[in-house]
Amino acid sequence: MLSIFLGDMDGVIYHPPTYFDNRYEDEWITEPLSVAMIKDVDKSEVVSARLIDSPVLEPISTKELSGGVKTLMLMAFDESGKVFNASACGDNCAKWILKIAQEKDLTINLRHIMDFGEKSFEARILNTDTIVHNMSEFIYIAGDYV
Repeated sequence: MLSIFLGDMDGVIYHPPTYFDNRYEDEWITEPLSVAMIKDVDKSEVVSARLIDSPVLEPISTKELSGGVKTLMLMAFDESGKVFNASACGDNCAKWILKIAQEKDLTINLRHIMDFGEKSFEARILNTDTIVHNMSEFIYIAGDYV
């Protein structure tokens, strides 16, 4: 299940890309989920754990991936129990956050309204202990607290 804490939160990793650069494991990059996220969000191909083929930047290292992809991989693979600031992600990451939350309990911090799309989803808003089931409910609750 997806749990969202809106606004300031103690102990959250506010800049996940920096945390990722110092904590990721090579195996994360070649996991099928990561390959798909990198292809979708960054429009790039994984060549190996340390080489990404970007149509814009040409060959890049893993550390040059977007902050959104790095944050998604942390959400999917980091086992530290840390909460990551999903505001480092664009709306193009929202469907991946929902997918990760289908596979495991996921708590994120948001400091803006994220467009999770038109499909119904379920998330617990931690600061209100409210369960939302779709985007319009989320916008209403977030509008009161962010």
